[in-house]
Amino acid sequence: MSASTRLPHPVRAAAMAVAVVFLVVGVLGFVPGITTHLDRIAFAGPGSGAHLFGVFHVSVLHNLVHLLFGVAGLAMARTASAARAYLIGGGAVYLVLWLYGLVVDKASTANFVPVDDADDWLHFGLGLGMVALGAALKGNPHARSA
Repeated sequence: MSASTRLPHPVRAAAMAVAVVFLVVGVLGFVPGITTHLDRIAFAGPGSGAHLFGVFHVSVLHNLVHLLFGVAGLAMARTASAARAYLIGGGAVYLVLWLYGLVVDKASTANFVPVDDADDWLHFGLGLGMVALGAALKGNPHARSA
């Protein structure tokens, strides 16, 4: 068995990497100092005063979504087809979240996630990046697809 047959399919590796980033961000959203004003975190809504890295508006719900998205990514990274679906589908979800952030009144209860301008543009870049990874990574035909 050559070294290339032991490597995961590139799309699986990408999905695993993205999932790990979501898990790390989800955990960091609960760490004092990394998340500023953690004492003002709310479960959901624009009233949450916590900001990851002092920039990205977060709530308990927002952090839990990151954690769940990470767990889903690790589970879906088991096969190349599911990993691709995670990247493309998840990227599409983040692009919809970006559009939502552009149109929602940031001070209203409709901003339940909550999102701010920094979150909006991060969601845009994340969505494009995930879709691009899922679409572009065809992979080594000798890599493990499962």
